Amino acid sequence: MIADLHNHTKLCNHAEGEIFEYIEKAIECGIKYFGFSEHAPMNFDEKYRISFEQMGEYEKAVLSTKEKYKEKIEVFLGYEVDYLRGYMDDRVLNADVDYLIGSVHFIEEWGFDNPEFIGGYADQNIDEIWQKYFNAIEEMAQSKLFDIVAHLDLIKIFKFMPSIEVVEIAKNALLAIKKADMSIEINVAGFRKPIGEAYPSLALLKEAKKLDIPITFASDAHKPEQVGLYSDEAIEMAKNAGYEECVIYRNRKKEFIKL
Repeated sequence: MIADLHNHTKLCNHAEGEIFEYIEKAIECGIKYFGFSEHAPMNFDEKYRISFEQMGEYEKAVLSTKEKYKEKIEVFLGYEVDYLRGYMDDRVLNADVDYLIGSVHFIEEWGFDNPEFIGGYADQNIDEIWQKYFNAIEEMAQSKLFDIVAHLDLIKIFKFMPSIEVVEIAKNALLAIKKADMSIEINVAGFRKPIGEAYPSLALLKEAKKLDIPITFASDAHKPEQVGLYSDEAIEMAKNAGYEECVIYRNRKKEFIKL
């Protein structure tokens, strides 16, 4: 991966390692553009994210690292923001960052991707769960608050698959993403989960390419050793879908980079 914009730090309470260790690993992997996008604070599910009081500490740490390593790699500052109505905060949405990644981890406040709450699948219709998820993605895109869509089909994480074609379920969300001029990421964290494949699937990625939706890349690393894993698979997916370039963001502005 030439770019890797979605990575975390130990400040989120469920990651490990020091910031410089992530950067050193990225340099070792040949990554040219590396971004931190910590789980942004909100007054919900606080134990899996930084606090509002830590925003300054996080931003200062990333910016000082950016300066320290500027001759070897370009470092970006961002946040991964949960799209959850009633909980998003202007302190995050108006932060002075390079980009905001919008993500959906909750369906009606149910943390569907958290193993602690996997029992929630047992008494629900899987097709309906998938549709609710992509309705939330569509709504997130329509908000026009974010630059990048995180792990587009995260709902597949535990391999509870729908009976309906996923492209059909996701079609309105993809149209909203296109209209909002957002990009999607090829997020390799799915290889580390029960589903055993990247987010999104190749079928969804090809559909995104038909709509000319740009892509970027994400290790979604929560440990330094996860940086750059499955890079070859991510690049192969991009090329199989017809992509020849990816995007990076500086000061919320999109720039295209050749693969």
